[in-house]
Amino acid sequence: MINKNLLINSEEEHNFPNSKKTQSLSGASGILPDHLIETLIARKKLLSINEIKKEQIQPASLDLRLGKRAYRIRASFIPSEGKSIKECAKDLIDHEFNIEDGVVLERNCVYLVELQEYLDLPDSLWAIANPKSSTGRIDVFTRVIADGTQAFDTIPLGYNGPLYAEISPHKFSIKVREGSRLSQIRFIRKNSTQLETQRSTLSDRDLMKLHDELCKVHNGIGLVEGKANIRDGLQLSISLKSDSDIIGYRAKPYTAPIDVDNINYYKTSDYWDPIIQDSSNRIILDPNEFYILASSESVSIPPDFAAEMVPIDPSMGEFRVHYAGFFDPGFGFSSTGGKGSRAVLEVRSLDVPFYLEHKQIVARLKYEKLAEDSKKLYGKDIGSTYQSQKLKLSKHFYG
Repeated sequence: MINKNLLINSEEEHNFPNSKKTQSLSGASGILPDHLIETLIARKKLLSINEIKKEQIQPASLDLRLGKRAYRIRASFIPSEGKSIKECAKDLIDHEFNIEDGVVLERNCVYLVELQEYLDLPDSLWAIANPKSSTGRIDVFTRVIADGTQAFDTIPLGYNGPLYAEISPHKFSIKVREGSRLSQIRFIRKNSTQLETQRSTLSDRDLMKLHDELCKVHNGIGLVEGKANIRDGLQLSISLKSDSDIIGYRAKPYTAPIDVDNINYYKTSDYWDPIIQDSSNRIILDPNEFYILASSESVSIPPDFAAEMVPIDPSMGEFRVHYAGFFDPGFGFSSTGGKGSRAVLEVRSLDVPFYLEHKQIVARLKYEKLAEDSKKLYGKDIGSTYQSQKLKLSKHFYG
C-alpha cells in the first residue's frame, strides 16, 4: 500500500484554480485535459513524494520526474502479473545508487529509476506513458512500468501504486538528477461500454470528416495542408528535400554526455553530422545509427483533440520512427501560431541497411478526442519549444 504520510498534495497547497473538489471525474470518455489532471491531484488520485509543480501539467499530459533512487540492471524486463517491480528486478540489479546531485547514465546500459509521482486511480481511469520529445531526440529509450502490469507504458484501470522509469541511453550517455523529466503520462477515461483499455481514437471516416471540416474553415489547411492520406490513421511521409541543403542529422559516436536539464547548451556540430540533400532524394539508413529527419507534411492537432504517433506496420520497413509519440492539442494549429509544424522523426534502422525515398510513408498519427476541452493549448498558453518546427534537434543544442 502507498504511504499516505509521504504526500504533499492537498488542494490548498497546489492552489490550482480549476481543481474544484465539486468537479466530477466522471463524464465522457477520452483523454483528460489539464484541468482534470489538476482535479486528480486535488482528489489525491495523482500523488507525489514532492509537490507537483504547475509547469509539469501540459494541455493533455503530465511530466513525470525522476526520484532519488536508481538501479543499474542487467536487462530490460516486464513485471509479472501480481508481482511488484522490486520483486521482479531483485535478481537483475547490479547496484543501487543515488541520483540526487546528478549522475551519468552510460549508453547501451539499462537503468531502473523510481519516479516521484504515483497513482491511486479510480476504476474508470487508466493511463499511458511516453518519452518526452526532447528525450526521444537524443536517442534515449525510456519506458514507464508499474507493479503487476505486463506491458510497458500502460497503467491499468484503478491502479494503486508506484511508477518506475526504465531508461536505456543508446547513442549518447546522459546526465540526470532527481527531478529530471524524461517521460510524460496521459490519463484516459473509459465509459461503461468500452473494454478495459479501449481508446477513443477516431475512425478513418471520422478523421477524414474532421480534415474536411478544418479545410473549410482554415483555407484548405486541415490535419495537413491539402489532401490527407488517411489509412488506419493519418499517414506521414519522410522529407528528403529541403529549401536549405540539410535534410537531416546523423548522431556522432563517442561524444561527451548530455545533461538533460541543460537547454541551448551544446554545440550541434559536436554531436551531429548534417545530412546534405543530393539529386537522388533518397537515403540509406545504416544499422544501429540514429537519425533526426522530418515529415513532408505539416501536421495540425485541433484544440479538442490529442494525437499519438504509433509504430509503423512492420511490413512497410525494418526501421523505427519516433520514440516520443504524444502530440498535444494546439500543436501545429494555425490559431496557436503553429502553422507549418512538421513532425520530427527519430529514426533508427533495426538490423539491416534500409533505403528510403522522398515522400515514402514512414509513420502514422492516431487522433483521440479529449474528454473535455483543455484550458491551455500547445504554442499559446505554455512554453512550446517545438511549435512551428521544421527540422529541429532537441532543445539541448544550438548552432
